[in-house]
Order: sequence, then structure tokens, then C-alpha cells
Amino acid sequence: MLEVVSLSKRYKKNKAVDGVNIFLEKGETVGLLGPNGAGKSTIISMISSLISPSEGDVRLNNNSILTSPGKLRKVLGVVPQEIALYTDLTAKENLEFFGKIHRLKGKKLKERIEGILEQIGLAERQNDVVKTFSGGMKRRLNIGVALLHDPEILIMDEPTVGIDPQSRNYILEGVKRLNREKNMTILYTSHYMEEVEFLCDRIYIMDKGHIIASGTKDEIKSILSSESTILIKLDKSSPAFTEKLKELAFIKTVTSHEKTVTIVIPKEVHPFNQIFQLAEETDAAIVTIDRQTPTLEDVFLHLTGRALRD
Repeated sequence: MLEVVSLSKRYKKNKAVDGVNIFLEKGETVGLLGPNGAGKSTIISMISSLISPSEGDVRLNNNSILTSPGKLRKVLGVVPQEIALYTDLTAKENLEFFGKIHRLKGKKLKERIEGILEQIGLAERQNDVVKTFSGGMKRRLNIGVALLHDPEILIMDEPTVGIDPQSRNYILEGVKRLNREKNMTILYTSHYMEEVEFLCDRIYIMDKGHIIASGTKDEIKSILSSESTILIKLDKSSPAFTEKLKELAFIKTVTSHEKTVTIVIPKEVHPFNQIFQLAEETDAAIVTIDRQTPTLEDVFLHLTGRALRD
């Protein structure tokens, strides 16, 4: 339905996106993952026809949208990473304004606004000025604006950044419902791996302007099918212990976050004696140590060398 073909974007000598291929079938929810600077937002801007690619094409139902983006804009809704609302207007006034941009008017506009306000849970706050809203409420209204013209395709660029868990769950359940009830096609970017696990049928992993892996969740996890993940919890952070682990030849990746150290090793390796010995040498107190099946986060670390939030 929507296809990105050999898409590249060059800024002087820097290639922000380099030969990317992505496709979305009707009714799919597809995740686009990558650390900051990977090129995700640039791809979204090109798909949305906001910027022109240096090379490649974007096709809707096999027709290029580069020279005539109007057909895509009629069926595309975009939820940007930054809040794009007029904070001195009420929720209802924002929806009226953006609805008129989509050439909605009269009874149809009124009905769409009422439906959207119910859908995003802001019907009771529709006459309140947006600057009085919490971060989660603004995010929900941001989504409501993107849904006003009843799009077939929805692009969501990190829609849950900086909000409370309750609002986050509300948004995630809403995305699931849109996909299930309206058969909406969704491209979803996030810094939260669990969101992608919950929502997405397929996933693209991107780094330094390239797609470095793609497939279903199980297919991507199978990249580390011959590996195991060891989760080590310490009583306090120990950089010396982490650095010593990196010296062990059989360890493929080592990452640490506060009191937790995660390593990826071949399945046949049993490293517990060496781990406890290094802990003793560096005065690191191990609280728990646990062997796990690799997760999407582990695969991401293996492929990029960075955590998703880096």
C-alpha cells in the first residue's frame, strides 16, 4: 500500500538517510526503531511529503507521490514528535481550526469533532484552553488532530514522550483500537521497546541512515537465537566490574544502566564462575544473576551497540 524505495536524503556531505526500503501493507502496524540521529524523523518527513528526497521514491498504491503528493495527504495523518497545537485556544477550537484546513465544514466537521473528543477522552475538557492541559492530554489532542479527516494511514513519531503511565496506556490502547476497528495502517516510532512489542506486526531497525534489520518480532529475535542474555544486578553501580567484563573474549556485548549490567554470550558458554571472580576482584556485590532468552532490546544493542534511548 505504502512503499519507500531506495530513499536517500543528503545534507551537503552528510547522508541522513541512505538507500532505505520500507513497505506497509493495508492494516499493518509497523515499528521503526533507532537511536537518536538514526534518520527516523527524516524518513517520516519524506514520507509525509514535507521534504523532498535526494534520491529514491515514495509510492502509494504503486503511484509515486513525489510530484503529486495530494493523494497521499488526503489519506495520511501525522502525529509529530513535538506538540503541534495552539495553546491559547481550547481543545474544540484547535480541532475546528485543523478540521477547516482539511476542508471539513458544517455538520460533518461538528460530528467529526464530537467523535474525536470522545475517542481521545477530552469531551468534558473541550472548552478548556490547551495551555491548562497536562502533557498527556496535549498528546491525546495532538493525536485527535491527526485523526480528524479519518485517514487510512497514520504516522506516529514518538507519541508518548514525556507523559505519565496512565496517559501512555490510554494512547497505546487507542492505537490498538484504531488498527483493529478501522483497519488503519500505522507507522510507529518509539524509544520504548515494550510499546513496539505491544503494538507492531513487523519492525524495522535503523542506525546511521540505514535499515540494519527488519522482520516480525520473532524473526528479529532469532538474530540472537544462538545467544543468551545474562542480567546481573549489583548492590551499586560498578564501572570497574563492567570494564572487566568487556575483557572476556566470549562476551559479545556488555551494557550497563545504574545497578544493572547486561551481557550477551553464546548459548553454550557458562560464565558464572568468571563473573563471580571478576565481581570479587573489583569489590562488586552481585545481588542477582539471571540467564534469559534474548529480547528485542538485546538484539537492538547487538546490532547498534547502543541502547534505544541513547
